[in-house]
Amino acid sequence: MTSQTIIDPPEDGHFRNGLAANGLAPSPTTLSIHLSINGQTHALDIEPRVTLLDALRERLHLTGTKKGCDQGQCGACTVHVDGERVLACLTLAAQVEGRSITTIEGLADEDGTLHAVQAAFLEQDAFQCGYCTPGQIMSAVACIREGHAGSDEEIREYMAGNLCRCGAYPNIVAAVRQAAQELRS
Repeated sequence: MTSQTIIDPPEDGHFRNGLAANGLAPSPTTLSIHLSINGQTHALDIEPRVTLLDALRERLHLTGTKKGCDQGQCGACTVHVDGERVLACLTLAAQVEGRSITTIEGLADEDGTLHAVQAAFLEQDAFQCGYCTPGQIMSAVACIREGHAGSDEEIREYMAGNLCRCGAYPNIVAAVRQAAQELRS
């Protein structure tokens, strides 16, 4: 009879860099992946079930992307994958290996110049508590790029997946409209 080592997951359920929280043997299901985030490549050892949201926040400490409902209903975790908006809480990190990921931290220019949408959100006072703002901004950038910012009604429709519990919707629409006009000119 051969002996087989069984590795139980750590109490918190998270393996770190392929090791259990206690620093012992790696999980037999750990994947080594490389993620291209905001122009930088990051090597991670993760379990297959780790979402992109958890990889960003817990493993890479990119906390601009927010965890709201963790069910794909609020839009707080919106990021771009190959230029398309996705909900990071519903996307497995392993699914986006080899693809270009942009988070709110990568939206501004390297010199700190804000993206037109970020600047418009400030000018239009398009946030209150600010929790949904990163997801709103990422969705607004995609909305404009997709050509869905022609009217206030269209903006509202294509931004409907991003909820604001504070009710800053009129200012959010105004910010998207302003940024769309600036980016067109």
